[in-house]
Amino acid sequence: MGSVGQKERQTQQRVVALFRERLGYAYLGNWSDRESNSNVEEDLLRQFLREKQGYDETLIRRALYLLGKVAGDASKSLYDRNRAVYDLLRYAVKVKRGAGENTEDVWLVDWKRLDRNHFAIAEEVTIAGTDPRAHVKRPDIVLYVNGIALGVLELKRSIVSVAEGIRQNLDNQKKVFIEHFFPTIQWVMAGNDTEGLRYGAIETPEKHYLAWKEQGDVANPLDRALLQLCRKERFLELVHDFVVFDAGVKKVCRPNQ
Repeated sequence: MGSVGQKERQTQQRVVALFRERLGYAYLGNWSDRESNSNVEEDLLRQFLREKQGYDETLIRRALYLLGKVAGDASKSLYDRNRAVYDLLRYAVKVKRGAGENTEDVWLVDWKRLDRNHFAIAEEVTIAGTDPRAHVKRPDIVLYVNGIALGVLELKRSIVSVAEGIRQNLDNQKKVFIEHFFPTIQWVMAGNDTEGLRYGAIETPEKHYLAWKEQGDVANPLDRALLQLCRKERFLELVHDFVVFDAGVKKVCRPNQ
C-alpha cells in the first residue's frame, strides 16, 4: 500500500473509532472479504423487528418481502425505488397476514423511542457491480439502522479534494456499478480533514453537495461535522423530517448558515 492509501486508512480508522466511541454505533466489521453484503442485512432487521418491536414471524416475513420487492425493483429508476423505500421507512410497511385480514403497520425504525434502534457501521463494504465485467465497489463506511443501510461515507486524505469522494459516490450510483445498493440510502457523504464534510442525497450533482456548517468545540472539521450530523437523534431527525422528493429530484436540508 502506498503512502496515499496509508494516510487515507489512518483517517478511516480514526473515523471508525469516532463512530464507535463517541457516537455509540456498533461496529459490524471490515466487510472487504465478506460475501453477500447488502443494503438490507436481514438478520439484523429480523432481530430488531422481533426483539424490539415484538412482531411475530408472519408479519416479519411479509414486511421483509415487501421491502426487498420495492428496493430491488430494477424496472424502476433509482429515484422511484428510493422514494418507495423512504415511504416504508417513514410511514411503516403495510402488511396483511392473509387474504381478507386487516392491514397492520410494521415499523422498520422506531422514530419515537430512539434507544430501541440499532445503529451500526461497517467499513470497506464490498458490493459487486451489476455488470459482471465492472469492478466491485467498496464504500468506505456504511451507516446501518436496524440492518438497513441509510448512509454512505467516502473519505479522502487531507490533501485530496472532497470532490474526489463526491465523484466516487456518484460513480457508485451508476447502473453498471452498484446502483442497486442505493435504494435504501438516505444520506450520501464525503469528507476529509481539511474541507470537512459534504453531503447530499442520491443522484445529487457534485455542485449541489452541501457543507455542514455548525459551531462546535471540535477543531477537526470532519470530526466536528460527523459528531453533529450523525449523532443518533440528529441523524434520525434529518431522515424523518428533512427529506423531500420533488418532481424527480430528492432533496435534503441545508443547515443554518
